[in-house]
Amino acid sequence: MEQVKVLIIGSGPAGYTAAIYAARAGMNPVLYTGGQPGGQLTITTDVENYPGYPEGIMGPEMMEDFRKQAERFGTQVRYGLVTQVDFNAQPHRIVVDDQKTILADTVIISTGASAKWLGLESETRLNGRGVSACAVCDGFFFRGQEVAIVGAGDTACEEASYLANICSKVYMIIRRDEMRASQIMQNRVKNNPKIEILWNTETQEILGDQEVTGMRIINSKTNEISEIPISGFFVAIGHQPNTEIFKNFISMDAAGYIQTIPGTSKTNIAGVFACGDAQDNVYRQAVTAAGTGCMAALDAERYLAALEIH
Repeated sequence: MEQVKVLIIGSGPAGYTAAIYAARAGMNPVLYTGGQPGGQLTITTDVENYPGYPEGIMGPEMMEDFRKQAERFGTQVRYGLVTQVDFNAQPHRIVVDDQKTILADTVIISTGASAKWLGLESETRLNGRGVSACAVCDGFFFRGQEVAIVGAGDTACEEASYLANICSKVYMIIRRDEMRASQIMQNRVKNNPKIEILWNTETQEILGDQEVTGMRIINSKTNEISEIPISGFFVAIGHQPNTEIFKNFISMDAAGYIQTIPGTSKTNIAGVFACGDAQDNVYRQAVTAAGTGCMAALDAERYLAALEIH
């Protein structure tokens, strides 16, 4: 049975950054990429808001750079999905692909979170070609253009307001006649002249062949169907953290985000650390994920040093 000092579960900016720091500290980390090697950025086209890439970079290429840098310092990057964990004993026991068991002195969780989608075929087909689940990431590409956003919570309101600062018009699609957002956020979008709220409305289809050109919507009260030209379509109906496998051991909030001790990456289990979107329901950016990946590796290094595991 294999035993490792640091096992990193999940890739993406958080996991690969943790791997870089852990490898350079001589901890010989093993990283399992999970079901989506490279994380959400592998389905992102242009990344222009990550420092160090003045001309921007394609998401998959950026994650390939992260992987190569982690491997350069000695990280073992393995393709596989962690299917079972047991954090009750030390070392921790992890099962990969229901077959291979690994004992780990420390575990860094960087499994990320997945955006919730509407389930439309056109939404999948045009993802990265005008369809996005992150206005802060991709809104810049639609400056001066008309866009739409689906959602009725605080996040949707925040992203609608953000888009209104750079786009000529924002259609906010809400399927009921009320919002879930806090009153202050509701007032912000209702009082913004560049935001038009479409109540009792659902999206039937996102229009366009190679890129988004419009949307077909239906009013549930009147059954009226209409088509509106837009260039960007944003979905803000929430994210689902990929943390289900840890729920019997790790403290989480009601939505499933891992709770860490403020100012650290430490969880309620000694030797288990969390970073990236699996524990961040606020920022969800590549650069913040990378920062917490650094924290997790440093916390793991100090934990091992305290145990005098070398």
